[in-house]
Amino acid sequence: MMMRRDIYLFSNGRLMRKDNTLYIVSEDGIKRAVPVEQVENVHLFGQIDLNSALFNFSGQKEVMLHFYNYYGFYTGSFYPREHSVSGIVTVKQSDHYLRKEKRLFLAKCFVQSASFHMLRTCRKRGIHGYESVQIITELSKNIRDAKDVQQTMGIEGMIRQHYYRALNELIPEEFTFAERTKRPPRDPFNALISFGNTMMYTSVLSEIYKTQLNPTISYLHEPSQKRFSLCLDLAEIFKPLLVDPLLITLVNKKKITSKHFENHDGMVYLNEMGRKIVIAAFDERLQQTIRHRKLKRNVSYWYLIRLECYKLIKHVIGDTPYIPLKAWW
Repeated sequence: MMMRRDIYLFSNGRLMRKDNTLYIVSEDGIKRAVPVEQVENVHLFGQIDLNSALFNFSGQKEVMLHFYNYYGFYTGSFYPREHSVSGIVTVKQSDHYLRKEKRLFLAKCFVQSASFHMLRTCRKRGIHGYESVQIITELSKNIRDAKDVQQTMGIEGMIRQHYYRALNELIPEEFTFAERTKRPPRDPFNALISFGNTMMYTSVLSEIYKTQLNPTISYLHEPSQKRFSLCLDLAEIFKPLLVDPLLITLVNKKKITSKHFENHDGMVYLNEMGRKIVIAAFDERLQQTIRHRKLKRNVSYWYLIRLECYKLIKHVIGDTPYIPLKAWW
């Protein structure tokens, strides 16, 4: 079976359907055909014209479309009609949100996994003895005693604050940053983090879509009408495991340098060349495999995300208690 892949469109043009094929038409009229069976997600960074026939075709073939603005910031997704609907999973998922103790358990799980992977990144990079890392270690011990989700998020916020201070020890001086700034990013490394987190978010959304989970019912982050908040919950696990080590490597190996950024009224963002480099590296990382100690076979990082979704389903339906991923390799 051919593995489906993601397509990233940076140039302006049109995306259209012809027969059973997607056609990418550039501004100069050049057409490139991509059989739809080979496509899982389409990421649109350029100004791309679409029509209802394309959306209908994408929905039928279960292809997700992710949209980004001029600066590379995520703006939304076309989420095809769910094909793995389960009323019982939705009911149970909602019940775990509505019941304080059930929601708190899952919220703590996500933060515990995130802090574990933050410490793992620091340990593997040789800064486990630094003050910020020691503070993270102590703060992590408080997660299990948190009384509610708000307190859990407060602990997570303090952990992440010290984690970003620790990251400054791992990146070149020209990329060091004083604090995490998001809307908008104020320096190059913040721009990198924001873009990397965006790619992680859409990757999680893509995997949730393949399961019976409802992406709007979340536990750590408050459900919102404007976003798929369960993606934010699960992304907490994978950002320090996948995104941050990748960004650290890119800047230290000088694959990403100052020439890959632009500044607009104090907002710093990756230019097209920079985005292409990060996307290529991120896509390559997701396809890497590790030996799964329970499945006894190699699985990709892509599949690890989906496994986390399956584990969450088993938990909410009362099958197997949820144990969040903690990388053993």
